[in-house]
Amino acid sequence: MVTSDQRRRQLAREKYERQQKRRAEARRKGRQRAAVIGAAVAVVVATLVGLVVGGVFDKDKKDSAADPAANPSASPSAKQSPAPAMAIDKNAKYTFDLKTTAGEIKFEMDAAKTPETVNSFKALADKGFFDNTKCHRLTTSGIFVLQCGDPEGTGMGGPGYTIADENLDSLGKPNEQGQVIYPAGTVAMANTGQPHSGGSQFFLVYKDSPLAPSYTPFGKIDAAGLKALEEVAKAGTADGGQDGAPKTPVTVQKGAVTRN
Repeated sequence: MVTSDQRRRQLAREKYERQQKRRAEARRKGRQRAAVIGAAVAVVVATLVGLVVGGVFDKDKKDSAADPAANPSASPSAKQSPAPAMAIDKNAKYTFDLKTTAGEIKFEMDAAKTPETVNSFKALADKGFFDNTKCHRLTTSGIFVLQCGDPEGTGMGGPGYTIADENLDSLGKPNEQGQVIYPAGTVAMANTGQPHSGGSQFFLVYKDSPLAPSYTPFGKIDAAGLKALEEVAKAGTADGGQDGAPKTPVTVQKGAVTRN
C-alpha cells in the first residue's frame, strides 16, 4: 500500500518531469524561431548586398550596371572644381577630332545649340584631357553605343565638375515609353541619370537607339568615323556579352577641338 508520503513524492516527481518536458519543448521551439529569424535576416542581408554590388543603391555606378536600354552613365570625380569660363564663339561650329587606335572619328559640334557642352569639351581637349584615354564601354543590344571620355577608363571618372543639360528637345517628342530615337552618328553626353550631371563622358551612337531624351545630343559623326565605329561594334564586347569593354580596344590617342 502506498503511503501518503510516497504519494506526495510521486506527485512531486511527476510534476517535475512535466516541468522539464515543457522547458525542453520551449527550448526546442525557441531554437526553431531563432533559426527562422536567422534565415530571414540572412536573406535580407544577402539581397541588400546583391543590390549594392549590382549598383541599384550606388548612384555613382548606375549606368554601368543598368539595363542597356536604360542609360549610358558617367560619374564626375569626387573632387569638384568649377566648370571652365565661357571662351568659345557661341555662333560658331567646332569639330572634335578623335585620333583613336580604331581609326579617326570626327564629329561636328554646334555651339549655338550646346554652348556649355562645346565650351567644356574645348577647354578639356586644349589641355590634353582626352589624350590616351580608353573608350571603356560598348553596348550591342537595346541601345547601340560606344562610350568614351573617362580618364580612368572605368566609367567612374570625370573632369571634377558637371555641366548643364542642353538641346534635349531636338530629337522630337517622346513616344509612349518616354523615349526618342538617337540616330546613328549622334554624339551625346553620358550622365548619372540625374539632371545636369554630365562631365566628360560621352557616347557615340553607331545604330539608331531608343533612349529617354535625357542626354545632351551635341555632335554628328562624319561618314569615315561612323564606319570605324561600326567596325568596332561588329567585333562585339571582350566577354561576348551585350554590354562591356569592346573586344577591339579603342584608345583615344589624341582629342582636339578646333573651330570650323
